[in-house]
Amino acid sequence: MRSGPVVGLVAAIAQVACGPSTASRSSAGIPLDGDHAAAIRDSVRAFAVTMAHGISARGPAAWRGYFADDSAFFMAAEGQLVFASSEAATRGIEALTRMIAHIELQWRDPVRVDALAPGIAVVGMQYHETRVDSAGRRIDENGYFTGVAEHRGSGWQLRNAHWSVVPPPPAAP
Repeated sequence: MRSGPVVGLVAAIAQVACGPSTASRSSAGIPLDGDHAAAIRDSVRAFAVTMAHGISARGPAAWRGYFADDSAFFMAAEGQLVFASSEAATRGIEALTRMIAHIELQWRDPVRVDALAPGIAVVGMQYHETRVDSAGRRIDENGYFTGVAEHRGSGWQLRNAHWSVVPPPPAAP
């Protein structure tokens, strides 16, 4: 029986597990020192604030600038794939601009950010959204948002996103 590869694997796992606590290791094995990870967290939190302000000020069309415009992008909501690609997101956002007259998006604290690697982070936070449709009906929604943020030449963008809506309470009997 050969034990060389197994012993090497165990040694590598032990080295990662017992490594210095001031650095985190990304899923790609790229070390992030504490300062770099903190800078990523702060930067992604600022991106989230900018995103909420942009959506609230410019409406659903603003989402296009916050979603990555490449084949990696997808978005899911409520267990369903909503946008399978960036192109599908563009078409969907165009339709939303005709259906939604006004939107206000607010993130709730804490905004959680996990720096995974240089330029990649996972973000998650509760949200409250108020929409007014083209007929003047107001819809208030609460839920939780998660996404993978990727730093690109123009700044942070969402590589993918997921929305979970808190269902309304059951109607009184």
